[in-house]
Amino acid sequence: MRTVRLQAATLALLIGACSASSSAADEQAAPAPQSDNATAQTTGGSAQQTAGRPFSSESVASFSTPWAMAFLPGSGVAMTNRALVSEKEGLLWLVDVASGQKQPVSGLPENIKVAGQGGLGDVVVHPDFAGNQRVYLTFVEPGPNGTSGAAVGYGTLEMARNGSRLNGFKVIWRQTPKVTGNGHFSHRIAFAPDGSMFVSSGDREKMEPAQDRNVDLGKIIHLDAEGQRIGRRFHTMGHRNVLGLAFAPDGRLWAGEMGPKGGDEVNLIEQGKNYGWPQASYGSHYEGRPIPDDHRARGFEEPKVWWNPAISPGGLIVYNGDLFPQWKGDILMGALSGEALIRVDVNGAVARKGNQWPMNARIREVEQGPRGEVYLLEDAGRLLRLEPART
Repeated sequence: MRTVRLQAATLALLIGACSASSSAADEQAAPAPQSDNATAQTTGGSAQQTAGRPFSSESVASFSTPWAMAFLPGSGVAMTNRALVSEKEGLLWLVDVASGQKQPVSGLPENIKVAGQGGLGDVVVHPDFAGNQRVYLTFVEPGPNGTSGAAVGYGTLEMARNGSRLNGFKVIWRQTPKVTGNGHFSHRIAFAPDGSMFVSSGDREKMEPAQDRNVDLGKIIHLDAEGQRIGRRFHTMGHRNVLGLAFAPDGRLWAGEMGPKGGDEVNLIEQGKNYGWPQASYGSHYEGRPIPDDHRARGFEEPKVWWNPAISPGGLIVYNGDLFPQWKGDILMGALSGEALIRVDVNGAVARKGNQWPMNARIREVEQGPRGEVYLLEDAGRLLRLEPART
């Protein structure tokens, strides 16, 4: 079989020749109403056009349990129409978003544990992907006595006319300790401008470990590209379930985080800060027991934006394209139980609620395309492309 190394110059030739479930408490809350400054919208006659929204949408491809998406070749090199899409059930696809064609990628870890919120998670390309073809994945691996934990690894992407694969996949970081349960893995990756990476490590629904300085649970971890820790054992602490993580062009790191019953957050992530969970939250426990919300009085970092009732934040980006100039520098975030696309207005370190556009589907992932168009992954399976609405 003739194989071809995936380089930026050959990406356009190759694909043309080739023909989740989260915990009920987090994921079944009623959809949140629009924020006060969102424009009211009504559903139009077409599934692709909705009155009042600044964009039109069309379905590009469909999957079973899509979780994350990353365009090739990556930072610092012009993107192509080719993207990797992960599925929670343990599948990875290479997709041409122009044609909708997709092909499976082999060479994934063999020990992915698919249960509850666990399975294959994030997919991210190395900033120097055009030079090293590295693709990073997060996934859940089993441990002894019914335990499990998140892991990060990478392989080298190689393509052939009849299939693509990750060569030499190796695990470079493991969430410790492994514990029982199948929720709150988080396992999102964001590469920093300096080439290091940040990994969100959820509290695994155990709560108290988020304040334990001896474990990784409920933390954001700073690693180099080979998985070695940078600085302290963890970058920040006091997190519950960070499912969105992205850098802004100014170098600030933003995170979207699921609260308990309400209290979903967008946070500005800064080294050494404690974000309070489970000792402080703008939400409450599921049985109604209150949680103190006096973050500052307790020495915790306040969220920049929060929501009550819950919207269940999914993946997020900081938009820097030209197709939607009015969004430049703002956060675009999926909402799961909120079934919406959320815009958070960002000005430096200040953030406030922007628009909340109903999508009538659980939005798991948001990505920016090569022309500045926006792509959404629905939990139900569709990959949607958003472009400016015709006027």
